[in-house]
Amino acid sequence: MLQRSGTGFSNPGTQTRPDRSEEALPLGHPGPKSRRNGSRVCARSGGRPSGAADRLRGASVARRWALGLRETLGCFSAMHPLRCVLRAHRCLRWRPLASVSWLLLRTCRASCNLSSTTCPSPERQQEHGVQKDFSSRLATGPTFQHFLRNASVPQENLSSLDVEDPPPYLTVDQLLGRQRKVYLETYGCQMNVNDTEIAWSILQKSGYLRTNNLQEADVILLVTCSIREKAEQTIWNRLHQLRALKTKRPRSRVPLRIGILGIRSIMRGCDNMCSYCIVPFTRGRERSRPVASIVEEVRKLSEQGLKEVTLLGQNVNSFRDNSEVQFNNAMSTSLSRGFSTNYKTKQGGLRFAHLLDQVSRIDPEMRIRFTSPHPKDFPDEVLQLIHERDNICKQIHVPAQSGSSRVLEAMRRGYSREAYVELIHHIRESIPGVSLSSDFIAGFCGETEEDHLQTVSLLREVQYNMGFLFAYSMRQKTRAYHRLKDDVPEEVKLRRLEELITVFRKEATKANKTSVGCTQLVLVEGHSKRSSTDLCGRNDGNLKVIFPDVEIEDVTNSGLRVRAQPGDYVLVKITSASSQTLKGHVLCRTTLKGSSAYC
Repeated sequence: MLQRSGTGFSNPGTQTRPDRSEEALPLGHPGPKSRRNGSRVCARSGGRPSGAADRLRGASVARRWALGLRETLGCFSAMHPLRCVLRAHRCLRWRPLASVSWLLLRTCRASCNLSSTTCPSPERQQEHGVQKDFSSRLATGPTFQHFLRNASVPQENLSSLDVEDPPPYLTVDQLLGRQRKVYLETYGCQMNVNDTEIAWSILQKSGYLRTNNLQEADVILLVTCSIREKAEQTIWNRLHQLRALKTKRPRSRVPLRIGILGIRSIMRGCDNMCSYCIVPFTRGRERSRPVASIVEEVRKLSEQGLKEVTLLGQNVNSFRDNSEVQFNNAMSTSLSRGFSTNYKTKQGGLRFAHLLDQVSRIDPEMRIRFTSPHPKDFPDEVLQLIHERDNICKQIHVPAQSGSSRVLEAMRRGYSREAYVELIHHIRESIPGVSLSSDFIAGFCGETEEDHLQTVSLLREVQYNMGFLFAYSMRQKTRAYHRLKDDVPEEVKLRRLEELITVFRKEATKANKTSVGCTQLVLVEGHSKRSSTDLCGRNDGNLKVIFPDVEIEDVTNSGLRVRAQPGDYVLVKITSASSQTLKGHVLCRTTLKGSSAYC
């Protein structure tokens, strides 16, 4: 999986969506995530209810994040106590502001120091004590009404939130890092990795230090989602390992804290009802934020010097702002040719093309990306806008899931293989040089060997630059769970997955090698993981580019020679390529607008 690291946020890893029905209560964040010096910023296009809740932004957003993280630092994680929290979660259910009130309540203790005088075994008493402790903390913690009151604070008074007294259930020591070291471990998609960085920014301001050495850590945070069963099981196994680490910790050191941070998707809800997907059952219907609020946040981020914004959403190009009455007179939805929906045609609202247009006008030096889209929502106006605007990255994620029309119908994707391939051709005709990525599921219900071979042939035909491939794992509540049979043996799923991965890598290498000899604009992220003498960054197509850290000319300041820094745009001539990475020689430092003459 491709992940961006270094000084800031990460690039998409797995394109998965968390399963709220079985995972921890979420760590939510409704607005853009910021990072200076070329850091990625994710302007979440999820919805919020109207009225008071629409005013939850700025300082109150940061405060809610801080409250959630600080609560984590006062808790441990455990296998059995976690079930207690999940029961509380099921009682609460999901409402738009409920996740705000209960950001990290399912973070709990992995072990605790309790005397063993009343229980048959120390382990049972430990479990009982942790559950009792958590229940008392839950009872005295912030309530739904507490956050509703905060939501009603006028915008001009938001700064006062920063000086409020800390919650009564946290001590001063728990609020301060005091140079304690935190180890962050991320599982899942781009949203998870981005939330990891937001968590770290809050911890850093509170006095924590970050470490890459697990043995040095005083706080361990696992950031995850569990839309796939394997991801969920990975976390349980990891907690077992960390519990052993906690047991061996010397008494002379501060107690080891272990927490789980869940993630909420950004564009709330999904209306597509694909048969394999649990999101519509756990997130509800699609709701989008007002365009004006997103534009304003991106403008503020531009003023802070940020160089890249990613509009995130579960179906980001299904965006529809119905916040104003006059928007309801807009035209009906226009779909990609040959695609259909599982719901009635929607009328009105400001669509994704309008949002993309407004955001891309804010700063010509700020890159704009978006993920994850649905193939059905790529009307010509969106493709034309991407082609025309230099700062909208020429990279599109087009999740196929399968190359078999029969399987696509069982998945309820709303298109055939032929319609999908026609869309790919249309995208490439509309946006020359576009970089494409996709998702694929191996071993879906009823998939035959012939169906699998059709998916293999689609990989060869399209030659994606990036791909995210998984073996199917059935989830409860989905249509497939109730109406289909998970009849492909696990060993067959894994064998087919390996075949897909092998073909993808081969074809991606071919696709990426077409860049050899070309000059590309790269946004510098920092030093390469594998070499302190190399820098890494991302090109317009979101591929990682590695190049030497040497002095170069600054074309914006004639005669000046500099070393590239995170946040700089540089021109790199590509010399080699693999399925995941490009390498080259850096030529000069430039600007996004000034690079058009060279790329």
